[in-house]
Amino acid sequence: MATMRKIFVQAANQISIQQPLCNDWVEHPIVYSEPFCRSIDPDFKPYVSPVEGRRMGKILKRALAVSLQTLRDCQLEKPEAVITGTGLGSVESTEAFLLDMCQNGEQLLKPTHFMQSTHNTIGSLVAIQTQCHGYNATYSHKQISFESALYDAWLQLKAGEIGNALVGGHDGTTPNYFRLLELADYVGNGMQGTCGEVAMAALLRTEDQTFAYSPLCELVSVKLLHRPTREQWQTVIASMQLPEDLVVFSGENGHPANDALYAELLPAILPGKSTIPYKRWFGECFSASALGFYAAAEYIHLGKENN
Repeated sequence: MATMRKIFVQAANQISIQQPLCNDWVEHPIVYSEPFCRSIDPDFKPYVSPVEGRRMGKILKRALAVSLQTLRDCQLEKPEAVITGTGLGSVESTEAFLLDMCQNGEQLLKPTHFMQSTHNTIGSLVAIQTQCHGYNATYSHKQISFESALYDAWLQLKAGEIGNALVGGHDGTTPNYFRLLELADYVGNGMQGTCGEVAMAALLRTEDQTFAYSPLCELVSVKLLHRPTREQWQTVIASMQLPEDLVVFSGENGHPANDALYAELLPAILPGKSTIPYKRWFGECFSASALGFYAAAEYIHLGKENN
């Protein structure tokens, strides 16, 4: 049966406020005390030519770098599908275009900023660069953008519509937008954590596809809950076969209003289980959960290697 197919995370990469395109954060994490930090960018030359790069915003170059590196790790030329989650899209290009309109009286506008300002530019660029002519979708649902993309890939892989999918979570944060997030009390205002940025790509595949290297881990299930009650949480947790040595990657970000919910629910729903607040490494942003997914996959893989 199609629904019995096993799904694996073959490879994943990140660009964030930690060292990019590696897992140095596990042993040597960079600790931040600033309320807002930009990502640490790698050398983009192995992934995009300087001529092409001059016309790309930062989030596009980051998305391309993590996507191409993930495919190289898998020794795969192109994916069967590209599925992207982004809360803000190419916000830096959008902001630059709007500022040009305001400051220059709608004269001498740069078309590149306008063309790159749409949310689906990220997934489109990855598909063009990898010559992927298959399924391509972008989800923009604020904090659940990446989860929506992951769930789409999960369903299609389980149904046998595709054999693999490049799933990404990408979001940048500009200084101007950070100030807006502060005003909305999403970050800042007593928050003890950092607001960061994310570019993460992971290749998911079915068990009937073979690769030279073993996968990071198996993706057993995907559950997406919208503003769940405690009873709904308990019902979902009870329906899962959880191991005794379960480790929970949780979304505490240092903001009192955000963390209070975790402090209340985690001990009640998952008593005695170890928790790792991954945002202490990677910071907060609309697609921070993509880095939580990546960190969990790396954590499982490193645990298997050490055992």
